[in-house]
Amino acid sequence: MADGCAIVTGSARGIGAASARALAADGWPVVVNYRSDADSAEALAASIVDDGGRAIAIGADVTDPDQIDTLFGRAEEELGPVLVLVNNAGMRADGLAPQLAAEQWNSVLETNLSAAFHTTRRALKPMLRARFGRIVNVASVVGPRANAGQSNYAASKAGLIGLTKTVAVEVARRGITVNAVAPGLVETKLTEGVNGLADEIPARRAGTPEEVAACVRFLTSEQAGYVTGSVLTVDGGLSA
Repeated sequence: MADGCAIVTGSARGIGAASARALAADGWPVVVNYRSDADSAEALAASIVDDGGRAIAIGADVTDPDQIDTLFGRAEEELGPVLVLVNNAGMRADGLAPQLAAEQWNSVLETNLSAAFHTTRRALKPMLRARFGRIVNVASVVGPRANAGQSNYAASKAGLIGLTKTVAVEVARRGITVNAVAPGLVETKLTEGVNGLADEIPARRAGTPEEVAACVRFLTSEQAGYVTGSVLTVDGGLSA
């Protein structure tokens, strides 16, 4: 493992929190990033430290490039170069397209897609110098698969998959991999109230954040060095 640290955006709870724990278990010092839930983020970082890992909680709104610079600067100062980035921060603002307000569209695209571009661009600088890096974007099965009432969310996640593949090709020669996981229905606060998927899952259950985090853990590992530009679907057979 290279000397450096990992940032997981939006990791105060859910898939982000599970991913932070998984990376810490692999020996990565972890930055638990949050926008508003400071208490949960601090508790998670403390729990990781209690388990023998290294972790700090840093508040930053990743839709703001200036705050992204502050986030990375603190991570580099306290834990070393950022060599693993998990773009997990996300939001929903559902509504049928004819009634969807411009703010609902813009806020979802900024959080789910534009933020991932800005963090990726910032993360690539130390990764290129180290000739090692792992970027994992948390997309969704709703990217390539329609779900009525989520045109903004689907567009953001489809765009995230396109970003993943393109950046992967651009940096593959430098020892950097860029992949995505595409969860289906997972038991998190973000999926509360999502309709139209549960009855179609062949596994007949929702997934857990830990099941998605296990895939994130693999994609950030040294063993996944030949996996790049891929989308690992974690959906109980929904997209099959």
